[in-house]
Amino acid sequence: MSSSQVPAPGAPPVVSPARVLAGLCLLVPVVVMLWVPSYSKAAPEFGGMPFFYWYQLLWVPLSALFTGAAYLLIRRDEAARRAASAVPGPVPPAQPEDGGRS
Repeated sequence: MSSSQVPAPGAPPVVSPARVLAGLCLLVPVVVMLWVPSYSKAAPEFGGMPFFYWYQLLWVPLSALFTGAAYLLIRRDEAARRAASAVPGPVPPAQPEDGGRS
C-alpha cells in the first residue's frame, strides 16, 4: 500500500455502515428489476394495465427514493468524516476587555 492509501490515524474507516446502507439502497432497485420472474404476469390489473407494466412503472419513483436516500446517507457520512478529520488550530490568546490598557 502506498502512503496515499493508508488512512490517517484516528480517521474513520473507509467502509462505514452508512456507506454499506447506501450501497444497498442503490442495489435494491437493480436487483428487483432484474428478477423478471417475480413480475412476469398479467394479474392483478390496475386501471386496466397488466401487472407487468404497472409494477415496473411503480419502481420509477421508488428507485428515485432509494437513490435519494443513498445520496443523503453518503452526504451525512462525508460531513461526519470532515468533522472527524478537522484538526483544531491554536486558540488565539484572549484579549483583555479594556483593550490591554491596564
